[in-house]
Amino acid sequence: MNEFMEQALDSAAASAPVWLQDWQVDGRGRWERSVIPTRKTENWKYTGLQSLRQAFAAPAIAELGLSGAGVDVPELGDGYRLVFANGHHRPELSAGELPAGVSLVRFADASPAQAKRICSYLGTAVGRDAQLFTALNDAALAEGVFLEVAEDARVEQPLQLVWLTGNQAEAFTVNQRLLVLCGARSQATVIEHFAGTHSEQRTFTNGVTELLLESGASLEHYRLHLEQGAALHIGSVHARLAEHATINSFHLALGSELKRIDLVVDHAGPGAHCEVNGVYLPRGNEHIDYHTCIEHRVPHCTSNEVFRGIIADEATAVFNGRIHIHPDAQKTRAQLSNKNLLTSNQAQINTKPELEIYADDVQCAHGATVAQLDELALHYLRTRGVSVADARTMLSFGFINEVIDTVRNQPLREFLQKLLSERFARDGLAARRVKGEARP
Repeated sequence: MNEFMEQALDSAAASAPVWLQDWQVDGRGRWERSVIPTRKTENWKYTGLQSLRQAFAAPAIAELGLSGAGVDVPELGDGYRLVFANGHHRPELSAGELPAGVSLVRFADASPAQAKRICSYLGTAVGRDAQLFTALNDAALAEGVFLEVAEDARVEQPLQLVWLTGNQAEAFTVNQRLLVLCGARSQATVIEHFAGTHSEQRTFTNGVTELLLESGASLEHYRLHLEQGAALHIGSVHARLAEHATINSFHLALGSELKRIDLVVDHAGPGAHCEVNGVYLPRGNEHIDYHTCIEHRVPHCTSNEVFRGIIADEATAVFNGRIHIHPDAQKTRAQLSNKNLLTSNQAQINTKPELEIYADDVQCAHGATVAQLDELALHYLRTRGVSVADARTMLSFGFINEVIDTVRNQPLREFLQKLLSERFARDGLAARRVKGEARP
């Protein structure tokens, strides 16, 4: 892995604006001092990094389109969309106009005044003690997006940011960075899409998203991982909530060879609230790992977290959810639920919900379940003439549909329901073909 660490810096070496060069130097130093985690590292106990033992080139400019990438949500209307392909901005694929009260600047295009403002916020949610892949992201930081919603702005249409990968002969790496600042009492919706155009394209995405919510701000945040099967993605989302700020965050991860997402929500102001919901669906030999941490630092904050997973074939999944109640966080109310469905005898899930409480006036609950499909429900559907494969499809979709229903944006919710129903239908058809129940 030492070779990977050296090679990662070489592939990350990109020309950066002058104002980001000190940031790169600091990230490089932290990366060089880091140690790659092993199976003996608690937070990486069930997720190996052997897939990184290969050379990754720098991303090249490639001809990529949105067709077939699964990111086009027609019913979003006139919402703004910003597209990056293999890490490069593609204005011809972007669409829409920024609504009033919203400003967006790419790091590469920032004026001196904008650069100064970006530097004043960049890294404030992540901190410098975050996991080592954040250091690698800092070392490669040459391009990113700063999205700011002005105070009291009410943004009705969603803001969509798309990162596409594909059409490159060799394996390559992409470093993604997003910084969102929601001004006091503002309201907005941000959708992050990660997708690939070819199932065999091998990519390593190292992504970091920071969400800063000032007093009374409200943000709906969606992060959708629809990458190709050979994709590797190690990313993190860090949200920092001021007093009475609210974030509703939804995460969807379709499987690929390796996905590791760290999610941290920091309640930094009294009265802050977060809703975090997620679904993960690995199959084949895919692997998905979600590590979440809800930090309650101050009193009178609330949080509710629900993640559900369906693990099929020989796939593996990891969920580690932690609620951390600090000594001053009295009157906290926090809940965490993780439920998992194994649809084969070879599927695996490692789940660990955690409560770490240092205050004595709180209401907290956490739990996790692992189960297989209900044989009685399967039998009931079979007696109604439903095939085994179709019955499994119906029950599996019903298991996660409750979480999909928490998506507040109706066009996006309908898009996800159609996407997942088609995915389950294809899986059901493949199962019937294997068993000879359907003709090709």
